[in-house]
Amino acid sequence: MADKIKLLLAEDEAALGQILKESLETRDFEVILCENGDKAFEKYKSESPEILVLDVMMPKKDGFTLAKEIRAIDDTIPIIFLTAKSQTTDVVEGFSIGGNDYLKKPFSIEELIVRVYNLVSRTKTQTHSEVITIGNYTFDFPKQHLKFKEGDHVQLTHREAHLLFHLIKNKNRVLERSVILNKLWGTDDFFSARSMDVFISKLRKKLSKDNTLQIINVRGFGYKLTD
Repeated sequence: MADKIKLLLAEDEAALGQILKESLETRDFEVILCENGDKAFEKYKSESPEILVLDVMMPKKDGFTLAKEIRAIDDTIPIIFLTAKSQTTDVVEGFSIGGNDYLKKPFSIEELIVRVYNLVSRTKTQTHSEVITIGNYTFDFPKQHLKFKEGDHVQLTHREAHLLFHLIKNKNRVLERSVILNKLWGTDDFFSARSMDVFISKLRKKLSKDNTLQIINVRGFGYKLTD
């Protein structure tokens, strides 16, 4: 791949974490190394990695708990679990909470890299094929285009496109404010919430040619796109 893959590695064994970080960096990865689950969650929100490699047994917050919190706001980022455990129940739990792959220690760096490339490539392929019909509009998510029937397309900003994408994926269901704020703004504070309200207003205008589409404000909870 031409561009560096940004990878967040959460590993509490300092020596192993450093070895993995240096080995991945020599193979042209950008690695964010965290020694516990709390720090990893903060870095996930601020650094926007493309893939997560999480040790299961970590202080402050274990890998499974961290994955659950991330899956509550992000259902697409690939997650690989690292563990010394070998029980089938642990493997099942890892996949059931949203893990995409599982590596048992000890493992080779080459095996980890192959799995990372496979998951990132698969995720990019799925994302870049997202052309969605909503009402009388066609929404090309990768190109950030919104087109009304046979009319000219409207160019969306990066944040408008991602906000609309999440509204569509949750169509006719409430998209919780805190979830989307943490996902797109990295925080759910007052100023970010006001900013999101502005973006919602912009999307309403851009969808206004189809009066069957509505973005409803569900007070105290979030927004819902209906058609």
